[in-house]
Amino acid sequence: MLERYELETFLVLAEELHFGRSGERLGVSTGRVSQTVKKLERRFGTPLFARTSRSVALTSVGRRLYEDVLPAYQQLRTAVERATEAGRGAHGSLRAGFGTPWDAELLTAAAEALRRDHPGCEISVREVPLDGGVGPLLDGDLDIQLAAFPVREPGLTTGPVAVRDDRVLLLPASHPLAGRPSLGVEDLAGLPLITTEGAHPRHWRDHHYPRHTPSGAAIPRGPVAATWQEVLSHVTAGRGVTPGAARGARYHPRPGIAYVPLRDAPPLEYGLVWPTAAESALTRTFVAAVGTVREDRGGPVRTGEG
Repeated sequence: MLERYELETFLVLAEELHFGRSGERLGVSTGRVSQTVKKLERRFGTPLFARTSRSVALTSVGRRLYEDVLPAYQQLRTAVERATEAGRGAHGSLRAGFGTPWDAELLTAAAEALRRDHPGCEISVREVPLDGGVGPLLDGDLDIQLAAFPVREPGLTTGPVAVRDDRVLLLPASHPLAGRPSLGVEDLAGLPLITTEGAHPRHWRDHHYPRHTPSGAAIPRGPVAATWQEVLSHVTAGRGVTPGAARGARYHPRPGIAYVPLRDAPPLEYGLVWPTAAESALTRTFVAAVGTVREDRGGPVRTGEG
């Protein structure tokens, strides 16, 4: 079994290919690096580095050892760092964003649980407008966000689905289709669809606001809304229809709006998203807290199941 200093010496030299620079990174003498490598080569019975007076290079055996060992070493180091962070306790502040009332309830409950377990933490929760997308994350205004999937922006990490809900179509209560028990995506043909623009990429808008039915019939664009209240106002005024989450009927009941199930549309899914480079112990602790609250409520269930 390799000692930790032996493993680190080998990996650093494999990256630097220079004994002097390796010694500087490790905080030891060049002679110590050379002695450690020779010790390893005697143990393996073969050279790991090809050395001349001008250069240092990995041998084929050394290259294979480097490729085999590096992932395991990185995983072990990450595990040690996380354990150390956990031992010290999560601390600091975290800005979390939500887009729907039910997402707000989940994040608020998780924030309260985290504050109880880690009094040194400060979690603020605020709303992201309908047209905000994940822009606040990309701009550095938020540290984590419970966002509507799909999210494919580079530099962002997506967690598992935290909330899942059936889709419905919001129509004016007086619309001829409003009295049906359910509708299909084909029924969207010719109906002006209220959409949002803002920071959302094209693939996200096409996922939530399709331009064509499965058979290819056009779905025209209706008014553009920046907030959910604007959406509801447009629907009430008869300016168009829009897809939404089934539980919206409980959170946004309006006498002038009918929520009709879309039986063949994929469910809406929401999950936590955060900047990969800014991930911290507090980020991971908050993600875990949201997961715990979600499981206590029965998991990412569809509306009517919990």
